[in-house]
Amino acid sequence: MKNLPLFLIINLLVTSNLHCQTVDQIKADRHTYIWGQGTGTTLNRADQEAMQQIVTQISAQVESSFTLLKDEMSQNGNSENYMETFHSVINTYSSATLKNTERIVLGNEPDANVFRYIKRDEIEKVFRERKEKIIAFAGNAEKAMANNQIADGLRYYYWTLTLLMSHPDGSSIDFMDKDGKTQRLAIWLPIQINNAFTGTTIRIVHRENETETGVYTLSIMYQGQLAENFDYAYWDGTDWSNLISSRNGIGLVELYGVAKQTNELKIKAEYIFEGEARIDRELEDVLKKIEPIPFRKSYYTIPISGIVSPADSIPDITHRTLKADIKEAPLTEAADVVPYQQSIETILNAVNTKNYEAVKDEFTEEGFDIFNKLINYGNAKVIGAPEMKFIVFEDKIIGRSIPMSFDFKTNNKQFIENVVFHFNKKGKVESLAFGLSQTALDNIVKNDTWKEHERLILVNFLEQYKTAYALKRIDFIEQIFSDDALIITGTVVKVKPNETNRFKGNQIVEYNRQDKQTYIKNLRYSFSSKEYINLKFEESKISKAGKGGDIYGVQIKQNYFSANYGDVGYLFLMVDLNNPEEPIIHIRTWQPEIGANDSIYGLSDFN
Repeated sequence: MKNLPLFLIINLLVTSNLHCQTVDQIKADRHTYIWGQGTGTTLNRADQEAMQQIVTQISAQVESSFTLLKDEMSQNGNSENYMETFHSVINTYSSATLKNTERIVLGNEPDANVFRYIKRDEIEKVFRERKEKIIAFAGNAEKAMANNQIADGLRYYYWTLTLLMSHPDGSSIDFMDKDGKTQRLAIWLPIQINNAFTGTTIRIVHRENETETGVYTLSIMYQGQLAENFDYAYWDGTDWSNLISSRNGIGLVELYGVAKQTNELKIKAEYIFEGEARIDRELEDVLKKIEPIPFRKSYYTIPISGIVSPADSIPDITHRTLKADIKEAPLTEAADVVPYQQSIETILNAVNTKNYEAVKDEFTEEGFDIFNKLINYGNAKVIGAPEMKFIVFEDKIIGRSIPMSFDFKTNNKQFIENVVFHFNKKGKVESLAFGLSQTALDNIVKNDTWKEHERLILVNFLEQYKTAYALKRIDFIEQIFSDDALIITGTVVKVKPNETNRFKGNQIVEYNRQDKQTYIKNLRYSFSSKEYINLKFEESKISKAGKGGDIYGVQIKQNYFSANYGDVGYLFLMVDLNNPEEPIIHIRTWQPEIGANDSIYGLSDFN
């Protein structure tokens, strides 16, 4: 130290004295602070020890309050593991607590000495934040069930229940339901989950018996209405199948060999959704730490007796029980549908026999390219033979819609999508798309404040947008974004500076600036790292700009699933549809949550 400048020596002594004074004061004030002090050969080891001491103290402070978790484990005969589970649950708060924890380094490596401390009211804030998430999830569940989104409702109900057990006040947290009644969540949630199971009915509406396979098409209803979504697995004779994500009340069961001779189908509803929990690391951590809660009513047995194969001499109505997804919409139907029906039947036969080249003449060149991408999206299978509806759109025809299932080699998820066919004026299929969910579709086609042409433009655009991401059509996506597109991800703004960019003066543009090329580059990398991408749009709100013709602001809830990532958020698109054949997106924003005062980015933010 004798070689150090005098001012540096004085500074070190003063700083050390201040730290000691601060540490001593914090240690003495246990009413205000919780602290920990760790040592080790590295700062990281010392820091971990200090943090663990804080977590241990938090555990001692709240252990007696975790009555809900303790009671649940006792009821399931697992009380001997309570303390181990309890400490694991408390550790789920450590990452959240860490950001509010102050650190003082008292000694450097190799004799590292780290002092950590946090105010007690900051710990209460962490618990309060989790309580807010619990309340929000319960609201999400209610809203999903009101829209017949059974998979989403069960998911949020169960996640709410799991988070509730991870909260020290879990047994006493209340929630105001949609009817304005106060509900004790610890009692209310299991009732709602069981009601969702008992309110869901599953029946077989179609059976195909091939040489090696028995294929059953299911109708899935909730309280007499088609279930918007419902995730399940079925017993294949030796094990439970991969998860199947059904849409619009349509399900599928495939039995092979001896298993197809069974007299009943066994179905198990999914409600835990561990894979989807990746959208929230805190939730994902809690789900891993708490033993799954069994619900016996999640199992269904469906008798096969009485189901007649289409080969038998019966009315055609048995063969066509699945209705068109816009059967009640006030849209203009094609007068002569026979050529389009014949074309689709030819294509479906090719899909079933996997003889794709045989139907090349049914498509335009671009249409056949999209068809191949769709077939290669997953192991595509046609489900049943649903009623079709052919809608007139300008000088073209839109055929809605064929339910198809898609599964993937390296993932245990199977999706069911409604595939929409677009015919040009020569009767060739020029494009295919994954249809919107029934909720998103109804929000548009049944809105009589819009002209029919406008409704079809919007539906067509959103379905093409959704499909482009699923099929990783990077060229199409690059084409529909304007060169000066404003792209906001979360609260980060990306924009390409341009003299003609009329959005460049907007205040939020100043956070971060990237050009369209960077966005496309990042998207291309994202596509290459994922086996599949599946988008699901839910409730939407659409407004039209006051000038510029067919320029719309689309606000829509988006569920994004892929093999290695998932999220739920709110998408806003400002799109120019003056030329429906060449849509142009000027603004795309995505935010993980609704902002203050239920706000989502919209047209008014970009005047």
